Amino acid sequence: MRPIVIGHRGASGHRPEHTRSAFTLAFALGADAVEPDLVATRDGVLVIRHENEISGTTDVATRAEFAARRRQKHVDGKPVTGWFTEDFTWAELSTLRARERLPALRQGNTTFDDQQPILRLRDLFDLVDAAAEQTDRVLGIVAEIKHASYFAALDLPLAELFAAEVSAAGWNIDRLTVESFEPTVLAQVRAEGVRGRRIFLLEDQGHPADQPAEYGAGAVSYADHLTIAGLANLAAGSDGIDGISVPKSLILETDAAGDVVGASALVDDAHVAGLEIYCWTLRPENRFLAKSFRSGTRKADFGHWQSEFRVILGSGIDGVFADHPDLAVHVRDELP
Repeated sequence: MRPIVIGHRGASGHRPEHTRSAFTLAFALGADAVEPDLVATRDGVLVIRHENEISGTTDVATRAEFAARRRQKHVDGKPVTGWFTEDFTWAELSTLRARERLPALRQGNTTFDDQQPILRLRDLFDLVDAAAEQTDRVLGIVAEIKHASYFAALDLPLAELFAAEVSAAGWNIDRLTVESFEPTVLAQVRAEGVRGRRIFLLEDQGHPADQPAEYGAGAVSYADHLTIAGLANLAAGSDGIDGISVPKSLILETDAAGDVVGASALVDDAHVAGLEIYCWTLRPENRFLAKSFRSGTRKADFGHWQSEFRVILGSGIDGVFADHPDLAVHVRDELP
């Protein structure tokens, strides 16, 4: 089967991420699914934002009525300063407007700033249902649950909230995938009766927030999970994990000089273990490309993105996340 293309936060290379126009455009450009990041409001509504700190993706910093809510917190052990979704009700957040997260790099997207509201998960369910009615393709959602342990400590259990939203929308179907950097919440989602795939997101270093290094000998790092034995344990474990998703740097094999020489063995290793494997994030700008595929010195310019995309999409991978889904679809559909 050919790999699926997932619009990363919608078509976030063309529109401010997580907006209605970004999601709608992703499907129009050929994406098979879209990926929302999910965080919670104070009153338990799941909203679609990259992080629970929202000053970089909304106009909240310009809103005088919310100035006093700026604060510093520790999220997954890291200090973060700004405005946080859990300090707002949905009624308050619904008055904010979305902004481009990477304005210096994607200046064209800033022309859409302050025009579109924040979306809830339930809004995206409706949007995808409407898009599916207009096409003969199967359209899906790959929902990332963010900072589950952090929110649980605030009495905002994301797995329960997610399951309730899924049930209310009638979306307990195979077109739904849930992913997280924390395996605990994936097991909780399964226990809540949510169907569909469960994908464990992995970094190239560090530990899951629900298994921090402070656990000592009991901590399992991302690197531990990525070994042959670690992949086999994930596939055979009781958490019900169906696959993994990794940064593209783990799919690209490099030599001692840092030049890409092909695809790594990770895709084959995952498949041998019985796991699906996805990668994030395909982006055409020089800033994000591997050194081998950059062209010129401007970070915002497109480099030799087709060459990088071909290596990844030709590796046997099950799917990719892309900011420009049209570009990923173009390369995928040219593969033998």
